[in-house]
Amino acid sequence: MSKRNPNHYVVIMAGGVGSRFWPMSRTPHPKQFIDILGTGKSLLQQTYERSKKVVPVKNIFIVTNADYRSLVMEQLKGIKPSQILLEPGRRNTAPCIAYAAFRINAINPEASMVVAPSDHLILKDKEYVDLINKALAEVEQKDALITLGITPTRPDTGYGYIQFEESDDDQGVHKVKSFTEKPDLAMAKELVKSGEFLWNAGIFIWSVKSILKALETHMPEEFQLFNEGADRFNTRDEKKFIQTAYMQCKSISIDYGIMEKAKNVFTLAADIGWSDLGTWGSLYSYSNKDEEGHVIQGRNVLTYDSKNCIVNVPKHKLVVLQGMKDMIVVENDDILLICKQSDEQQIKRIVNDVKATKGEKFV
Repeated sequence: MSKRNPNHYVVIMAGGVGSRFWPMSRTPHPKQFIDILGTGKSLLQQTYERSKKVVPVKNIFIVTNADYRSLVMEQLKGIKPSQILLEPGRRNTAPCIAYAAFRINAINPEASMVVAPSDHLILKDKEYVDLINKALAEVEQKDALITLGITPTRPDTGYGYIQFEESDDDQGVHKVKSFTEKPDLAMAKELVKSGEFLWNAGIFIWSVKSILKALETHMPEEFQLFNEGADRFNTRDEKKFIQTAYMQCKSISIDYGIMEKAKNVFTLAADIGWSDLGTWGSLYSYSNKDEEGHVIQGRNVLTYDSKNCIVNVPKHKLVVLQGMKDMIVVENDDILLICKQSDEQQIKRIVNDVKATKGEKFV
């Protein structure tokens, strides 16, 4: 099988706001468009480069909010406007995936597709590509919805978990028994200890036929909304149709809408150096530290009697930290955030408070 099979497609979901990375990630320029790791490429660009190793460039589609069209065009060389699917509003992952599936079906009903978030870290590209090709070969043969599962390295309360059944399948494909939402620490320890659970990476592989069938079965209202315009996808009328249909969809995740209900869900265990980079703490885990354990982006940062801080400040600014331990210090334009790493889960609530009390300009 060719590594760039013309029947294989990749859909990159790039419409999120990334509020837990505030204030670096803000609504006009969210985290998928930022070089968070200091590599010279944004997370979206890294996802795109990885996808080009799996499918032809013309078979890559980006689903994003209409506000981010120019950012996508600016960052992804080789992507044509027709490959950017614009959401008129944010409706979570199920409508986003439904839109992409209907568009691809209009082009190639025999297609199989990979759905990947735009803002995740994957350090082992070769292992990722090999696994994706294995999964694509599997879904070409049977009616299966596959989700990549990450072998846990620790009990983590920030991820959902997938329970899998033992399998004799020599490809390592396991039937999914159950999904568990983000657990508390005590439960996370038990899940990891059992050896029956993987982290849910939110990366999916299936044939277009299988996902459309699953949508029709488990989300009939949304299926019907998109199906009414089946003959308009990949035509001039698509945009006008989507403007109306999309805003009638419920805001619902693909996990809740389909994966937790369908009987034909499988998982592949993956060791690909993955993180969803959902928080400043996860960035700290995957970044190089200096002798004091700091992760610093900024050329003029001085530290005294300080340990294990994340510092992300403008290059020109002189920043002095004295007596600070395990802190997050981030400055972006007109916002300065200083908080304990242990309290980083509060950032999403802080953003909501800022929006309510200070207005949209700061979010």
